[in-house]
Amino acid sequence: MRITREYGRRISQGLTSADVALEPRLPYPAGWSAVAFSEELGTGAVLTRPLMGQDVVLYRPRTGEVRAIRPFCPHLGAHLGLGSVEGNDLVCPFHNFAFGPDGSCVRTAYDAPPPKVSLTQLPVREVNGAIFVWRHHDGRQPDWEIPAFHSLGHLRPHSATWEMAGHAQEVIENSVDLGHFAVLHDLTNAELGAPVAYDGVTFHVSMRALGEFSVLGRHQIEIEVDGYGLSCLHTDIRTPGMGLELCTKIMATMIAPNRMQFRQSTRFAVTEPSRLPPRLARLVSRSLARLLARPMFRFSCEFTAVDFPIWDTKEYRMPPGLAKGDGPIGPFRHWAQQFYPPPPGARTPPGSNGTRTPAESNGTPTPPGSNGTRTPLVIPGEQPPPE
Repeated sequence: MRITREYGRRISQGLTSADVALEPRLPYPAGWSAVAFSEELGTGAVLTRPLMGQDVVLYRPRTGEVRAIRPFCPHLGAHLGLGSVEGNDLVCPFHNFAFGPDGSCVRTAYDAPPPKVSLTQLPVREVNGAIFVWRHHDGRQPDWEIPAFHSLGHLRPHSATWEMAGHAQEVIENSVDLGHFAVLHDLTNAELGAPVAYDGVTFHVSMRALGEFSVLGRHQIEIEVDGYGLSCLHTDIRTPGMGLELCTKIMATMIAPNRMQFRQSTRFAVTEPSRLPPRLARLVSRSLARLLARPMFRFSCEFTAVDFPIWDTKEYRMPPGLAKGDGPIGPFRHWAQQFYPPPPGARTPPGSNGTRTPAESNGTPTPPGSNGTRTPLVIPGEQPPPE
């Protein structure tokens, strides 16, 4: 009976995460992906993070500039995530071969000339308190950047990281999914202040809604969202009637098929009361900000986290069964197609040599129907945009 009891305790039930239950419906998106917060990688530190099915090794030499490399030593293949930093060099744990800032082998443990081998370095940027690594399905080098965002308030940001099933596009797509704000986030009367503006690899959403603030009642919320590729959102949230401001960075990173890491960093500020003398107004504002910063960060995380069970278990529907009131999901999905490889069998336009146009070189996608060298990508099941 012991065996029957043991196996009786293993009855599966409940929802199954999408990375277990479903085949991937979307490939990995091209562009920049956040793999760490800056504070996680001190000088001399080595850190290994997953990115799109492979390990990426990060390290910070004495100069302070972050390096990102493929994980295996070109000598005999040891994983360099087990290595260490000596000055500006990364040292392999297997035979103590050292690699300089440019990735080349600079010394061995044998008093012999180093072999002419190098680390495989990856494009990396450190901006807005996060570390981003570049990946593109056709191997191209970075042709657009994530800009430095404005800084809100005088306090350091609070940050958190989670991991779950799901796809980065679903996270970014939420910013135009007006219908879900009332159902999940209790934001009513959500409406766009202007049509969503698309500009190359970026987009901008301006929205307002009514939110419930416990004993303070309902207040209007003004939301401005800037998206960069399919992995980074910068969101400004203001409640003019309460004088509260939140500045939040959302970063979704694909680590495996149908699986992602989700990073959030938030700054908080309180508007200086206009009826008080300037010095006193500043003191009141900063004191309230310090008092409320942690509770507001928890509120921000809880606001976002109600989406987690949805992303963790949902299927990407294509085509979706959209209804009036959903928000401009269709145009967003057509914009998002530029970050994926062309579907099998897609033809290059006649006379094209397969190179990128100048617009693509600076990060602006070739418009559908143009005479550029890229064929508009249509994800299977989606309809192409009208020309």
